[in-house]
Amino acid sequence: QGQFVESGGGLVQAGGSLRLSCVVFGGTFSFRTMGWYRQAPGNQREFVAQITASGKPDYTDSVKGRFTISRDSAKNTVYLQMNSLKPEDTAVYYCNRVNAPGAWGQGTQVTVSP
Repeated sequence: QGQFVESGGGLVQAGGSLRLSCVVFGGTFSFRTMGWYRQAPGNQREFVAQITASGKPDYTDSVKGRFTISRDSAKNTVYLQMNSLKPEDTAVYYCNRVNAPGAWGQGTQVTVSP
């Protein structure tokens, strides 16, 4: 069914960059559209970006031009390069299948200071 292990978060100043990684254990990674999501304190989890099996990306409006999603099927890994970070990007970031999502992993904390 797939297990998702996110990493790469941390504390960064506004304007800085981070690269998140998500390793997928099990499941058919190569054929799946994968997504990044985030949840800020007191908010619901929201969609951030997705990438299809063929590599076509899509983003929520608030991160367009700043975030880049990519994938490496040989490593069963999906990445999220985050540039020009803003305090409002502060959240726990998760990855999952976009269709038929599995159990959520622990996520990785991203904190952006002003």
